[in-house]
Amino acid sequence: MDQSRLRAWWAHRQGLDGALDGKAAAQVLERTGWARSVGGTGPYLTLFSRAGLSRQKVDADVAKTLIHELPSARGCTYVLPSSDFALGLTLAQGFVGEMKTAEKLGVPAKEIDKLCEVVLKALEKEPLDPEGIRAATGKAVRNLGTEGQKKGLTTTLPVALGKLQTLGEIRRIPVNGRLDQQRYKYTVWRPNPLRGSKLSSEEAYSQLARRYFQWIGPASIAEFQWFSTLSGKAAKAAVEPLKLESFAADSDLLMLPGDRAKFEAFKAPKEPHYVLVSSIDSIALLRRDLKGLLDPKDLDRQVFTEKDTKPLGGLADLPSHAILDRGRVVGRWEFDTANSSIAWTSFIKKDRALQDAVARTEAYVRDQLGDARSFSLDSPKSRAPRVAALRKAAGR
Repeated sequence: MDQSRLRAWWAHRQGLDGALDGKAAAQVLERTGWARSVGGTGPYLTLFSRAGLSRQKVDADVAKTLIHELPSARGCTYVLPSSDFALGLTLAQGFVGEMKTAEKLGVPAKEIDKLCEVVLKALEKEPLDPEGIRAATGKAVRNLGTEGQKKGLTTTLPVALGKLQTLGEIRRIPVNGRLDQQRYKYTVWRPNPLRGSKLSSEEAYSQLARRYFQWIGPASIAEFQWFSTLSGKAAKAAVEPLKLESFAADSDLLMLPGDRAKFEAFKAPKEPHYVLVSSIDSIALLRRDLKGLLDPKDLDRQVFTEKDTKPLGGLADLPSHAILDRGRVVGRWEFDTANSSIAWTSFIKKDRALQDAVARTEAYVRDQLGDARSFSLDSPKSRAPRVAALRKAAGR
């Protein structure tokens, strides 16, 4: 197996080769996969690295509900294209962690159902933030006291809001229209994106499996199982209708039958193509096989994580945002808010094309985003040790 060619293929499937430049956000997400959303800039970096889309353009598409942040695979929030809203919500309905917690705290399901009715009635009048909903619903929201605080659930309201979201009855609106902030209002969703949908859970997971292998195949059953959180048996059942083919005799990777001819005809680019992506970019997150994106000589490279240094090849996830060249991780970066610049280091010689790629992303983050948080709690202060380590490694 030519690993460099396989990495380039993954980059091609992920739209990290320039082929999607200028495409609409929904088209990019349909082609390359849903963008993980955890209150950071990941979705913006996903769309900028693939299609060069401005933050304003992405925000406009969010406002038009052409794309939206929804609970979906694994019950986690992703930014999805409108064509996948029903699928994502169907998948999310299998994850009811907050309801189980509420039940353990003595909250019956019928109480949550009644609260959902009251919340919907309040939101029919106007969009409201959580405080506004509490004021409008009064005693229907129950305080769960110290026991609830211990379990991370202080009132019954989050349970009702979560249920209504997965049912497609309401959606949340970013207060300032941005995907990298976590202040929301809630509004009724009409028409409900699940209206008319007859997807069963099994059908939904088979559809997810097909999309998954289109986004990042070849991949293994174990990798799809991690992404979907299905059991081994259920994961095999989900992929069975796809009639997947073995990628190579000595590999557990599988691919869609129609992709065989495409891969055999694929020619890896000879010239470098540098892109800066987020630490939770789909090319790394979907398969969660960081070693597959590394050149063998970089496996033992020592990198700073949160508190100490570790070999890069021993990590499951990227320790910082990444610089890629044809699917290979060739460097790392963080945004330094102290001087509004990117702190970065590369594993290869810094040529003009690489420096231009860094400068382009630096201008985008500085002028349009203001920061490049990996997740909501990633602050300039918490990031400072990683920034310092990168500058030291780069000799700057």
